[in-house]
Amino acid sequence: MTPDSVLDVAREAIFVAIRLGAPIMLTALLVGISVALLQALTQMQEITLGFVPKILATFLTAVLTLPYMIQTLVRFAEGLYQRIAGLS
Repeated sequence: MTPDSVLDVAREAIFVAIRLGAPIMLTALLVGISVALLQALTQMQEITLGFVPKILATFLTAVLTLPYMIQTLVRFAEGLYQRIAGLS
């Protein structure tokens, strides 16, 4: 295995991690900003109001994007297996 192929696998793994985490993180970011804006406009300083919507939105996003995540991981694993098989 050449250093270039190792870097390709590492780069691909980083992009897969970003693709898997991005939907959940973006949802949490958008919900957090929305709740913070709502709290600033209404001057409500309830601490739990920031956590509960974020947790629910994150869970819902994880459930909805689970097939996409599994498909992405399977494609990445198949690519790795093909590279391993090509070494011999």
